Amino acid sequence: MSMNLCWSAPIVLLIALGTPAAADMITDWNEKAIALVTKHRMLPPQAERVIACVHVAMFDAVNSIEGRYRPYRVALSAAKGTSKEAAAAVAAAMVLTKLFPNDAEELNSLMAADLMSIPQSSSKSDGIKLGQEVALRTIADREGDGADAPDAYRPKTSPGVYVPTPITASSMWPNLKPFAMTSPSQFRPQPPIALGSTEWAADYNEIKALGGKNSSRRTARQTEDANFWLITGPASYYPIVRQLVTAKKMDLVDSARFMALASTAVADTFIAVFDAKYHYEFWRPITAIRNGDMDDNPATDADATWQPIDNTPMHPEYPCAHCISSAAIATVIEAVLGSADIPPVTMTSPTAPGATHRWTNVWAYADEVSMARIYAGFHYRFSTRVGQDMGRKIGQLVVQGLMQEPSVAQTR
Repeated sequence: MSMNLCWSAPIVLLIALGTPAAADMITDWNEKAIALVTKHRMLPPQAERVIACVHVAMFDAVNSIEGRYRPYRVALSAAKGTSKEAAAAVAAAMVLTKLFPNDAEELNSLMAADLMSIPQSSSKSDGIKLGQEVALRTIADREGDGADAPDAYRPKTSPGVYVPTPITASSMWPNLKPFAMTSPSQFRPQPPIALGSTEWAADYNEIKALGGKNSSRRTARQTEDANFWLITGPASYYPIVRQLVTAKKMDLVDSARFMALASTAVADTFIAVFDAKYHYEFWRPITAIRNGDMDDNPATDADATWQPIDNTPMHPEYPCAHCISSAAIATVIEAVLGSADIPPVTMTSPTAPGATHRWTNVWAYADEVSMARIYAGFHYRFSTRVGQDMGRKIGQLVVQGLMQEPSVAQTR
């Protein structure tokens, strides 16, 4: 596998200059990676693959120096004094450059700025070499993982009959190589509830009343929540994780592990949820409510003009993606910190200007996310419940199986 070899020269030329050091090299590169996937308008599943690759590379790089935890994939021999900051910055930048070759110049400048803040020494040079090698191996581990597969989704129709033509989102993701799961279908849930059931009628009528674009049943706060959580992808949960790194005063290795656990869990939630979505292909509320006379349930009435609060995401409904990812994040945080109660964290959202939301409990955060998808008219209550359950299972799998202390691993 070839790599862009222009890295070495800029590093040597620029390390003599000086800039302030980042407060935490791990969270700093999390923000840089999120800015990059946002710039490229990547869909959340694709973005999460990128973020997870960056974080497992940074973790394996800094952990190789201390050997405090089991590696994610790569454990290299490194001198004890090797610069962890240099290793993390180079590992992150090189992974991103491989994934975004057209942004190599910008990424090289960002990496060089970080390296300039580290005094020149053999430990710095060793850190640079370590970061390069870990990045190469991380990239090799994800080669051919299915992310580049073409979209081949075939809408259900019959010859000559029109169906809406926008391309669905990430239809290839059910076949992506997971980061922690044994297969994309490992946590595939049971089928959606029966359309003739009492539960279906209750959930149908709830979202019809609360999730409509001009609903009079939705409170002002519920409307704010619905709009707030129209935000998608990495920007919708990593601000919380970064704030906890700071609040808990984690050192660089523990910060790297925490962020890697969160990112691998979230990346796998998208693989799992899209496996289920495209396996069951369950209809969205806008489809169900406009065709409420087709479900053979006398308790559901059709509304041919019903619309949700915003455009429905272009993939099947079941289960809820926001719910699975937020529950996985909550599970990882609770496991690592030892409690669901956390120091206060806040978030803003570009889809709800002026609103700032605050939490002191991770499940209050996750429940808010789930309920917001009902208020937005995107997901039925049963789908949010199933999504949260899947997220818990994936979060538990990750924290119990990846990057543990060696003594913990030996007792299992």
